[in-house]
Amino acid sequence: MTDQPTNKKLVLAFSGGLDTSYCAKYLAAQGYEVHSVIVNTGGFSDEELKDIADRAHLLEVKDHQVIDKTDNFYHQCLKYLIFGNVLRNHTYPLSVSAERVFQALAIVQYAKKMGASYVAHGSTGAGNDQVRFDFIFQVLAPDIKIITPIRDLQLSRQQEMDFLKEQGIELNWEKAKYSINKGLWGTSVGGQETLTSDQALPEDAYPHQLEQQELKDVSLRFEKGELVGVDDQKFANSVDAIRYLDALASPYAIGRDVHVGDTIIGIKGRVGFEAAAPLIILKAHQLLEKHVLSKWQFYWKDQQATWYGMMLHEGQYLDPVMRNIEKFMESTQENVTGTVGIKLMPYRFELKGIASPHDLMASKFGQYGEMNKAWSGEDVKGFTKILANPAQIYYAVNSPYDQD
Repeated sequence: MTDQPTNKKLVLAFSGGLDTSYCAKYLAAQGYEVHSVIVNTGGFSDEELKDIADRAHLLEVKDHQVIDKTDNFYHQCLKYLIFGNVLRNHTYPLSVSAERVFQALAIVQYAKKMGASYVAHGSTGAGNDQVRFDFIFQVLAPDIKIITPIRDLQLSRQQEMDFLKEQGIELNWEKAKYSINKGLWGTSVGGQETLTSDQALPEDAYPHQLEQQELKDVSLRFEKGELVGVDDQKFANSVDAIRYLDALASPYAIGRDVHVGDTIIGIKGRVGFEAAAPLIILKAHQLLEKHVLSKWQFYWKDQQATWYGMMLHEGQYLDPVMRNIEKFMESTQENVTGTVGIKLMPYRFELKGIASPHDLMASKFGQYGEMNKAWSGEDVKGFTKILANPAQIYYAVNSPYDQD
């Protein structure tokens, strides 16, 4: 039997929404010393962070902190999603799900630093986030007790609002028609339609509306797989480049889709998203790789990236195999340097082509379908004869095509 914690100091992963606001008040009423923390991985503006801090102080938490992990999130996760061209089920760029892991990491590190005996989060019992948070907490801080009031008490929104009103907290908790979770790598959109299998999200559900209709040519500059420039703009870090491209492309209402997939807990889920910059970057990066990587580099990197994205989505970021895959993917990016041309247009974009000193379509070797300079026709005859040998043996023995 484990010893009971020696203090009531508790760190709450806080977003300022109804669930985490309930947790702050409820846990304080239970005698805990509540320290609220919001972890910014690129999805909050300064104004939004101030509003959330004001709400935390209204709830009379002991202390409220903002921890910025945007750069860590890019360097330890996002760049590998780009290296791997990761799209879950060939659709979803892991927009918000990837951020949850890094928010959990920052929360548990902060809790250990301040000597807290408890950590808490506002997840319900129905989604993926509960697993992502719990997994990180249990692995990195097994001695810190996890508390999840919303999940454990199976509370309705009305019960949460009634409790807060009893505590003198009367705010407008009217639930928005659509649940919007904005992040550096895209914005998820949930609503009544995503609870069905046949209904599409309406135009006004998405964060950005169509404002720009004039076609625009854009060039993206990659160096060793990382986005470093957009048109004539050179950026000191890729986070700024991502934000710049997103501001450029979002007015075209680019990057909308609905993802259908398997949740960690085994049920099917459906969510809309908008991710203009992520989808453009991933597709541009992939096109560049098609030109500069060898056949088997491209193939095996794709296999590894699929596993990387799946494990990240399911909260398995801490498994050491993830570090192995990251090293492999990074080693494939040595020659992924060049410029990719993009055309922006309403609701979509087109890839125009690439320019790279490492382009393996170099004309000195030959032009596909036209001519070659590296072999003769007799060379191809001999190569094909040897290549056909295993199939010749198989069909000589089995002869399925000799039957009527």
